[in-house]
Amino acid sequence: MKKKLVKHVTASFKEQFNAAPEYIFLSPGRINIIGEHVDYNDGFVLPAAINKYVCFAVSKNSDGKVNLFAKDLNESYSFDMDNNLKPADQMWANFFLGVAHEIKQRGLASKGVNIAFSSTIPMGAGLSSSAAVECGFAYALNSIYNLGLSKEDIALIGQKSEHTFVGVNCGIMDQFASVFGKKSKVIKLDCNTLEYEYHKADFKEYMLVLLDSKVKHTHLTSGYNDRRNEVEKGIAILKQHYPGVKTFRDLNEDKVHTVKDQLGDVIYRRCLFVVREIQRVLDAVAALEKQDFAGLGQLMYATHNGLSKNYEVSCEEIDFLVDAVRADETVLGARMMGGGFGGCSINLVKKDAADALIARVAKEYKEKFNIKLEAYKVKVAKGTSLYTS
Repeated sequence: MKKKLVKHVTASFKEQFNAAPEYIFLSPGRINIIGEHVDYNDGFVLPAAINKYVCFAVSKNSDGKVNLFAKDLNESYSFDMDNNLKPADQMWANFFLGVAHEIKQRGLASKGVNIAFSSTIPMGAGLSSSAAVECGFAYALNSIYNLGLSKEDIALIGQKSEHTFVGVNCGIMDQFASVFGKKSKVIKLDCNTLEYEYHKADFKEYMLVLLDSKVKHTHLTSGYNDRRNEVEKGIAILKQHYPGVKTFRDLNEDKVHTVKDQLGDVIYRRCLFVVREIQRVLDAVAALEKQDFAGLGQLMYATHNGLSKNYEVSCEEIDFLVDAVRADETVLGARMMGGGFGGCSINLVKKDAADALIARVAKEYKEKFNIKLEAYKVKVAKGTSLYTS
């Protein structure tokens, strides 16, 4: 599949620019095993890069322009690195413009490039195709023009460009996972300090299957902002009661229970989810270290229950997909993945049962919602890199 993508993008580059590309770069999408909605709540996350990619065919040019061709959209866009860069009407171009702007802000001189790109990361499925584009472009410029950026710099440039040129106030997890990913490893990332450690993610006779609901409800942005406001109010009240508390990490369930009346029902449930989820990430790391995949699966189900009932960011379709596998003995765990209100469920499934499971759930989902389910079998892969055949 990777070779097919590279071949496809190389041919597209030749067609557009009448020459073979000098370089091929691959930048992966990502999953998050556990640790949802805690990146902005002082928690830990457990992401990994996956074997779905944005592929860039790249050559230097001498005119100082960045000439882009988006194969999947059949659209082109060009800009001059020396110009004052501003967001464009073509939304996809802003991922590149934002990165170029951030590189210029750092006082780095990057010359022109010709780029054709295409992706196997499903759009709108919550697998961070945007972070893959940003980090892939920054990585390519850094590599071919020796800009001296570290991997952390590249992740931060991607995040900042999304804030400023795309208008999404995202955390650092997506970009970090895309750049720092390693084959068969998950990353335990501290979203505050960017300290990280790798843990083995060889699931033996099990595999990860994503079930894409193909829905994205409009509450995502408003719901996300509401949750941020609710937990900010919650932590402020908790700090008044517990002067030593600085972040949600300093709390436990008992402390949240004690202040339930002052928090009120909604904020209490939001805070309870956050405290439990921070602990679940630590428990998940311990389960992976022991290769206790059944234990990991139970944590995934617990996360989904919390996201659905306490944090209230799931939706009917995703709840259906998780409930559809709960009683299946070939599935160890499942949960909603990502911001919520649609997107994918992530499932830990016995390898030899995956096809039958996908067929069953797809049939039930079609009958219930009249939506064609998409399924993606994914492997934990290495991060953004130069492709060598």
